Amino acid sequence: MDLGQINPILLLASLMVAATPILLAAIGEAVVEKSGVLNLGVEGMMITGAVVGFAIGVNTGAPSIGFVAAAFAGAALSMLFGVLVLYLKSNQVATGLGLTLFGLGLSALIGKPFEGIKAPTMAKYEVPLLSDIPALGPILFRHDPMVYVSLIIVALTWYVLARTRAGLILRGVGENHDAAHALGYKVIRVRLMAIAFGGACAGLGGAYISLVRVPQWVEGMTAGAGWIALAIVVFASWRPWRVLLGAYLFGGISVLQLNLQAAGVAIPVEVLAMSPYLITILVLVVISLRGNHGAPGSLGREFHATH
Repeated sequence: MDLGQINPILLLASLMVAATPILLAAIGEAVVEKSGVLNLGVEGMMITGAVVGFAIGVNTGAPSIGFVAAAFAGAALSMLFGVLVLYLKSNQVATGLGLTLFGLGLSALIGKPFEGIKAPTMAKYEVPLLSDIPALGPILFRHDPMVYVSLIIVALTWYVLARTRAGLILRGVGENHDAAHALGYKVIRVRLMAIAFGGACAGLGGAYISLVRVPQWVEGMTAGAGWIALAIVVFASWRPWRVLLGAYLFGGISVLQLNLQAAGVAIPVEVLAMSPYLITILVLVVISLRGNHGAPGSLGREFHATH
């Protein structure tokens, strides 16, 4: 066992990369749930984004175009969910689970010709001057653009939800859809926009795995990241900055367990591999024991417009 070979700077820099796909998916789902809709199809949208982003990225040679395509693919799949749930009044939980199974099957079909192909590399962006700061530079300012995009999305989401009229309407719809409807707000339209945003973010998260983190296509490569994103939204009490904290905590544990495996720590590999999921569950249990954790009042409830 040689813990000396674990480089803390490299560990913290890897943490940001490992957390980004989950952060993207979780911030999108937080907005969806804030609007009062429970979409359990995050995993399906992520894996669809992963395969579409990879396919377009490989065919065009431009990962950035792959990310745009992945966002559209995730949003398109989420619209299927939105129509079924909001217009056809299907059960949110069952439809979300169906969406995940549909996404996993669709991605396996699309991805068959792309197995074994390497993704085009995405250049890292070094922030001028800041990337030269000792220790902090390599950790925070030498990443690919999507790491910064994910942080910008979190900041903008917080600002819109907390400081704008649009955010107030979205939160109002999520807290009490009947009252929002009585005031003249278009509940279904607001929720559809939130669902599309959540789908696009999940698609981006999936594409990050296939284009940057792994960078190749492997069937089922999201490996439960969508479910962890759902757990993190609850863990974060539907607050954007806590979503960031939860995603980075999970990313940190994931990277640390890989480093501990490489260092030859005398803990079974299986125990280390399951540690990020185990710790996430423990944190959720502790939070649920605290009682009121701020779930939107209309979350998961069916909306019937009365004219």
